[in-house]
Amino acid sequence: MVREALAMAARRVGRLEAEVLLSHLLACSRGDLVLRPERVVDLGAFEPMLARRELGEPVAYITGEREFWSLPLRVTPDVLIPRPDSETLVEAALQGRFARVLDLGTGSGALLLAVLSERPQATGGGVDASAAALEVARGEAAGLGRGDRAVFRLGDWGAELDERFDLILCNPPYVEADAVLSVEVRDFEPGAALFAGADGLDDYRRLVPQLPGLLAPDGVAVLEIGWKQADAVLALAAAEGLAGEVRQDLAGRDRALVLRTI
Repeated sequence: MVREALAMAARRVGRLEAEVLLSHLLACSRGDLVLRPERVVDLGAFEPMLARRELGEPVAYITGEREFWSLPLRVTPDVLIPRPDSETLVEAALQGRFARVLDLGTGSGALLLAVLSERPQATGGGVDASAAALEVARGEAAGLGRGDRAVFRLGDWGAELDERFDLILCNPPYVEADAVLSVEVRDFEPGAALFAGADGLDDYRRLVPQLPGLLAPDGVAVLEIGWKQADAVLALAAAEGLAGEVRQDLAGRDRALVLRTI
């Protein structure tokens, strides 16, 4: 029964995660767990899910789902799990006008698909160095009915692109190589999408110089940053003729830079 299964699971992984995992197993909402406590639970299927969580695997990888900007996204260990902090980039982007969007290091395609969901006339493309991540992104776009508005390609940032864009989005790797991370992140999320050298700035050094050649007149680039990296990345941008402003996330920490050509 649901009540007994939840009580057992809550002792092992906590109440909230127990509810998320069990509602996924039963293909129901968390509210239904309360409304229909008499439902039979297949403990043989539930136990492996709990065991994976006890080893530190993120819930999103166990369920294969994560919501971002109110969009239901599929996630796999080939892509970073979209986080609420990254919605700061979407909020900043939607303050401007754009028709063509580029998402560099697109991963699951979360940023691109979020802004396209708000601007039905816009189209865009996503670039990633991981073929496996691109397969996830293509599946997301098709599943959300945006496969005709979002094109994905393998690439090294924007190095091979000859188009200019009104809006460029990017959540690059920016974690220092020796940073102390939780087990969930360190052992399960793709390291290539996280780490960027000793100071976490290696990918900005490659990416920022490409931006002036990719931005359309009056275009805007919105980059995610680590909360202590604003000054360093703004200096890289200034050297390329870009001026920027900092946006904070819900916790009040620096989370995004909005860059424009001076």
